[in-house]
Amino acid sequence: MDQPVVRFGEQPLAQTVAAAAALRRVTGVLLALEHPHPAVDEMTARLATWERELSAVAPADAAPRVGDDLGDERRVYLDHAYDCGAFNPCFPAYRLDHIDGTAAAGRVSFPLPYEGPPGLVHGGFLAVFFDCVIQHHNCATGLSGKTRSLNLTYRRPTPLLTELRFEIERTTAERGITSIAHLRLEDELLCTGEATTVALPPERLVGARFGARRPQSRPATGKEPAP
Repeated sequence: MDQPVVRFGEQPLAQTVAAAAALRRVTGVLLALEHPHPAVDEMTARLATWERELSAVAPADAAPRVGDDLGDERRVYLDHAYDCGAFNPCFPAYRLDHIDGTAAAGRVSFPLPYEGPPGLVHGGFLAVFFDCVIQHHNCATGLSGKTRSLNLTYRRPTPLLTELRFEIERTTAERGITSIAHLRLEDELLCTGEATTVALPPERLVGARFGARRPQSRPATGKEPAP
């Protein structure tokens, strides 16, 4: 697509992207364990240490720097319009293979952390997935906005650990967008998501005004500051 990408926040750090993928993989392994293992105790202890070190340099105010309040004491807002799962392991990761003004298509595979019934994807995560890919399509094609409705129709159970295909069809009216997305296993329809959203140009969205990442004032040493 030739249209330039509009950003709705800062881009995640490469470290954040790498950590998100690792956390998702480790979570899947933890969920598959049948017995206690000393590595889990060691991991938990290290995580507590890392949490203290990172909290010491993170903004004290967890509210995002967007809209009219861009105070430096708040945290930087990461762009949630595209590929949330790339930097946040709580969101599904997917790949878009095609995108234009009226249609998009891609692939997704849900790992173990998204399990509901045995071997199947939890229906709530399917709703999150559809919301993510539909808004990604909208943001990438010039008009987007708040979701007015999102309705899912579950046709067949959705398997974990399986590459699935999805397609999105999009129609735009004067003040709204309707998107219909289908999730398939080969030719079998698993789930359909239909969303209606407000149609706004990027400059009218709150994410069009966001606080940029602050310059690093001191080198990151990996150690907690002295009390």
